[in-house]
Amino acid sequence: METRATCPYCGVGCGVLIEHDGGRIHSVRGDPEHPANFGRLCTKGSTLHLTARPETRLLYPELRSVRGEPRRRVGWDEAIGSAAERFADVIARHGPDAVAFYISGQLLTEDYYVFNKAMKGLIGSNNVDTNSRLCMSSAVAAYKQTLGADAPPCAYEDFAHADCLLIAGANPAYAHPVAFRRIEDAKKARPGMKIIVVDPRRTDTASAADLHLAVLPGTDIWLYDAMLHVLLAEDLVDHAFVAAHTTGFDALREHVRTVTPEAAAQVCGVPAADIVTAARWWGGSPAAMSLWCQGLNQSAHGTHNGTALIALSLATGKIGRPGCGPFSLTGQPNAMGGREVGGLANLLPAHRDLGNPEHRAEVARLWVVDSVPEKPGLTAVELFRAAAEGKVKAIWIACTNPAQSLPELEVVREALQRCEFVVLQEAYRSTETAVFADLMLPAATWGEKEGTVTNSERRITHVNRALPPPGEARPDWRIVCDFARALGPLIGRPEAQCMFGYERVEAIFAEHAVSTAGRDLDITGLDYALLDAAGPQQWPFPAGADAADAAGRARLYADGRFATADGRARFVVPVHATTVERVDARYPLHLNSGRLRDQWHGMSRTGKVARLYSHVDEARIELHADDLAENGVASGDLVKVASRRGEIVLRAVASGEVRRGQAFVAMHWGRNVLNSGGVNVLTAGDFDPYSKQPELKHAAIRIDRIDLPHQMLLMRAEDGGRAAAEQAEALAPWLERFAYASLALAGRDNAAVVMRIAHDQPIPPAWLEELDALLGLDTDDALSYVDSRRGVSKRALIAADRLVGLRLAGETVAGAWLRDVMVEGRSTAELRRWLLAPLSAPPAAAKGRGRVICNCLNVAENDIAAAIAGGDDFDALQAKLKCGTSCGSCVPEIRRLVAAGTSAA
Repeated sequence: METRATCPYCGVGCGVLIEHDGGRIHSVRGDPEHPANFGRLCTKGSTLHLTARPETRLLYPELRSVRGEPRRRVGWDEAIGSAAERFADVIARHGPDAVAFYISGQLLTEDYYVFNKAMKGLIGSNNVDTNSRLCMSSAVAAYKQTLGADAPPCAYEDFAHADCLLIAGANPAYAHPVAFRRIEDAKKARPGMKIIVVDPRRTDTASAADLHLAVLPGTDIWLYDAMLHVLLAEDLVDHAFVAAHTTGFDALREHVRTVTPEAAAQVCGVPAADIVTAARWWGGSPAAMSLWCQGLNQSAHGTHNGTALIALSLATGKIGRPGCGPFSLTGQPNAMGGREVGGLANLLPAHRDLGNPEHRAEVARLWVVDSVPEKPGLTAVELFRAAAEGKVKAIWIACTNPAQSLPELEVVREALQRCEFVVLQEAYRSTETAVFADLMLPAATWGEKEGTVTNSERRITHVNRALPPPGEARPDWRIVCDFARALGPLIGRPEAQCMFGYERVEAIFAEHAVSTAGRDLDITGLDYALLDAAGPQQWPFPAGADAADAAGRARLYADGRFATADGRARFVVPVHATTVERVDARYPLHLNSGRLRDQWHGMSRTGKVARLYSHVDEARIELHADDLAENGVASGDLVKVASRRGEIVLRAVASGEVRRGQAFVAMHWGRNVLNSGGVNVLTAGDFDPYSKQPELKHAAIRIDRIDLPHQMLLMRAEDGGRAAAEQAEALAPWLERFAYASLALAGRDNAAVVMRIAHDQPIPPAWLEELDALLGLDTDDALSYVDSRRGVSKRALIAADRLVGLRLAGETVAGAWLRDVMVEGRSTAELRRWLLAPLSAPPAAAKGRGRVICNCLNVAENDIAAAIAGGDDFDALQAKLKCGTSCGSCVPEIRRLVAAGTSAA
């Protein structure tokens, strides 16, 4: 049978069809009727069924009574009762502001709603914030400062109508792949469409652009102000629109008067002529739209990055029409839904403002409470700083992993250790945050929950449950309501029984819909039945609206009236800031962070799928080849990466995507796969003054080559008794013992765990014995080789003529080809004598295929290179190998390989 749901990854909001038998999910495919994706899925979405295995799931509540002791299994009544008692005790001793919720953009809207109601309506504090603070809060603030409301005015269908598309601080080819497929389609259908990409790196998105502006990190405002300067100088401003529908333009015009392309070029590090070209393309195009994401938002001046970009749409009147407008790409699947219900420390339901007494009174009447607190709550970074200082005593974390994802990781760890009581409501048992939890509550996850989500284009989808959650896991909304009903009597609020007496999740949606009446996001005309019958719908959708009138909701502000008191959009004069942290002689490199194509956030879900490591299988720092040479580093060496806050060890790799003086590290790798916390050990906690979104994209760093001569490689194939993800979970505690260590999965049909180790001291024999036992290599059946004089020790395990286990210590040169032998399930009949030999190049029988480029159809780099060498162009490649014909995520990279091959020829 098939059940309709959505993908739980990015904010594109793709519809999926889950194929299952009621007890197990067998496969997933894109929903051809869903208007966000029309059947397409990216590499992450198309492997969702592989994440639905029960291994590594949290299956029942666990509680510890004394900090430092192991948690024990308890029943739900004891778990909820203990949580209620501990929170009530803290509230009695220190007041309601001593407790907090930290929740997630991956929750469903109904989950978000009851979390928000429990904190603001029952407990009486506004200390509920979300990891969306790290993602979209600057875009929210920018929309509100300029257009008056947190409402993206565009739709995905606008890509097909745009004559000029400016993509700023975003790499949708990786982060929003299905949306990027629509951009590629638009460009193919209308080759004259101009694509401008603003990004310090030459990403796959930038490679597809007609113009790439590789600005220096943090200089975006200068660029957009200079573009506005050109629009004014060349009479490309729509003065009639500005006069009729905006305010504040005179001040901004004066502000940009001296921001010439030449002046901006000196700051931004791009040619002045390119700035002029970008402005002319934008101003001269009948329809122009902008897309932006974390490159602008995750900045200490992220709000003004957004307002400066939005000003280009307003100045040219390119908003409210097909192919026009400023479009913020949401990072998480339901960051929009969380904002809609007010699930942040400074918001109230239905886009109401916490600082507005009338709005607080409206919410109090809706919830039937005396009042809603007016003091803004603690935002994400503030919250964990307060906990580290002892001001927040109890914290409830749901569906997020702050010990990996927040900046100032040492402060976060200190906060979680100092908190009197930490609750973690999670689907997976071993996230980096789990070690700090006093109470673990098992939550349902993708495929097991019902509710709604809202994607980047304001489209609400009803998510259906395919099967019940495993073990004793429960839906998030149910857990929150159980807690609220238990807490209420303990804090003198017996009405909690009624406030949280929902029998079905749809009752929560109905209450949420009522809260939106008369608001900009009015959805009083929606319910689950309509969403099921008519499909996903964009808001606003007030009572009496017709689902057939989708065109009227695709874009906002078509009448030129904005969601401000006077109906006029506002121009904002931005602060001319550059990067918060400047490079100097001690820290000479700009570090950028970002995403990989096939991984998601902290990898608690995608990290369970072996094939998603095929594109990039190890954390690394990418630098320009000249910077590596200047620092005496060869590509592949290990380096110590240090900022003013901390240091980590990574493998350095030469990259053509990074310009001189810069570096790139992916955000995904944390303590579950590295012997450090990853890139956020290096980042600061500085945040935007308006949005409170932290500067996660940048840090000033240095690199130093590090000599770790004692190397080891461990590999173990998945067997019937233990999945590869479970083996990785068992090895994770070993990571911190070594100067460098990393974990990954490998393979496709034959998954394996891979652990790479480099140490500054000889690895003790006792450790080797423990690791051999952990991976089942301590059997007499294993092949063994020892050279004590050279410090070399190797073991290999063969079963049914297949290599299933390997440990190479002191000599690891053969590791790469031996990994291919293992995960491809090759016969060892002709290879047995070479298994423990020091061969960097494989024997003929073990020649590898190289890195996998097309994950969907398992097409490797060597296959593609051979076809290109034979004269195949892109179309011939697709016809022959089928690469890029499924999800299309690999298409930009394949085009680059073809171009490089043609150039070389």
